Amino acid sequence: MIRAVQAGEDQRFVAHHGFDFVELNQAAKDFLWAGRIRGASTITMQTARTLFLWQDRSWIRKSLEAQYTILLEALWSKRRILEIYLNTVDWGDGIMGAEAASKMYFHTNASRLTASQAALLAAILPSPHRWSPANPSTYLRERQKRIMEDMGKMPLP
Repeated sequence: MIRAVQAGEDQRFVAHHGFDFVELNQAAKDFLWAGRIRGASTITMQTARTLFLWQDRSWIRKSLEAQYTILLEALWSKRRILEIYLNTVDWGDGIMGAEAASKMYFHTNASRLTASQAALLAAILPSPHRWSPANPSTYLRERQKRIMEDMGKMPLP
């Protein structure tokens, strides 16, 4: 599950200090050249938002999120940030955390998920209220496949 989430959400998680400037730069380029808005939040940024802030998009919230991200990176290990993220991430209506998602969708504990199941759970994270592992679209299956290919490259924190 750890490698699947890193592969799907933040491939440079162990290398950056809360902000992935490669992704931020790419998101800015996508917006400037194509008018496409996409996220570039790291696992640490998402953890800060989940723990301390509200969900709507505003410059005030983003500013506070950046400050909390700096604090989390200074005070917690990467392993702890990932642990908190996995225990608080939203996986759908009323499904909070990897354990709840594993039980809901695969009727097993998170520690017993197969690589394929973990990758499918990670694949829905950008939009857990729109996508579901219970009825994966072709796009979701493609995303799962890419995550599985990248999982082996992910170093553990």
